[in-house]
Amino acid sequence: MKILFLGDIVGRSGRDAFVERVPGLRQQLGLDLVVVNGENASHGFGLSPDMARAFLAAGADVITLGNHAWDRRELIPYLSEEPRVIRPINFPPGTPGLGAVVVEVAGGRRALVINAMGRLFMDPLDDPFRAVQAELQKHRLGQTVHAAILDVHAEATSEKQAFGHSFDGLVSLVVGTHTHVPTADHQILPGGTAYQTDVGMCGDYDSVIGMQKGGAALRFWRKMPGERLAPAEGEATLCGIYVETDDATGLALRIAPMRQGGRLSQILP
Repeated sequence: MKILFLGDIVGRSGRDAFVERVPGLRQQLGLDLVVVNGENASHGFGLSPDMARAFLAAGADVITLGNHAWDRRELIPYLSEEPRVIRPINFPPGTPGLGAVVVEVAGGRRALVINAMGRLFMDPLDDPFRAVQAELQKHRLGQTVHAAILDVHAEATSEKQAFGHSFDGLVSLVVGTHTHVPTADHQILPGGTAYQTDVGMCGDYDSVIGMQKGGAALRFWRKMPGERLAPAEGEATLCGIYVETDDATGLALRIAPMRQGGRLSQILP
């Protein structure tokens, strides 16, 4: 299976870049599955149903979320209508929406996508490791599902790396989101799981993690609350990770970074 996971969409520039470029990337790379984190799409905070529909229409198979999942309250009933938009699986029982979904791709193959949120320097949710473990016990990689992707929305690199090693050999890809800066540690772990600590963002990199740099920098200088941060509006870089998996085992055969547009160095798999 050929998989592209794209990092957090930030603001209008990230939204526009995704909608404009993903259809071409699907064709150019022969993609079977596209997953994107959409939790910062709406002015940097949350995701609206209309935006989710646009991403799905443009070629996303699954949209994951994170700590801004509830910033647009109109998304809450939409989560019950659209199972392909998932929130972190370790929210407490009774929280709206799902934390995992199985989607069918070309050839009748099935892919599992799980969204988890870390707890270091984040909201104190339920244990994400045990929540992911419980979900994986419902599936068999290479048998009931041909690929499994785990989006770890977390602040700490150590926690993300712990996820990678904990589930090595049990999923196809463990990829980090949330910090909006792509790391250079993409690799296939010893058990066959592809891994990257953070995939970066789909947004303007002439910014402070996607936000207009002036106001964001002043918060560090003055240590006082200021105006609400607003997304930077220059050309976005689509940042993602490309993974090829073996349908028979579900494990990774290849991992490569993908960066297109904007300020960062350009690379296609």
